[in-house]
Amino acid sequence: MADQPGRGGNTLSWAYAFEWPLFAAFVVFIWVREVRLTLRGEPPAPAPVSPAPAGAQATSATAFRRPVRTTRQPAGYDDGGDPELAAYNRYLAWLNEHPDARPADYPG
Repeated sequence: MADQPGRGGNTLSWAYAFEWPLFAAFVVFIWVREVRLTLRGEPPAPAPVSPAPAGAQATSATAFRRPVRTTRQPAGYDDGGDPELAAYNRYLAWLNEHPDARPADYPG
């Protein structure tokens, strides 16, 4: 028996030989876990967290986030005297002002 190229393999072939069975095992593991969670039923809802009394130190269980304040400001851009870029920027500004509109509704 002379040199048989199929038996020697190469690094990529050996990597695939081990990689795909690992992928398959992972998929089976996730599937079994999801089936078990589904059969177990819905987890109980967490108890509501009451606010901390005045002057108390906030802990991780009673911490609240401050609301994020947003402001709309016109975009600051320089079209550099390019009429195509200026028209495109007007188009984008119109789309921003009309979030429910479709691009085909643009009057310009």
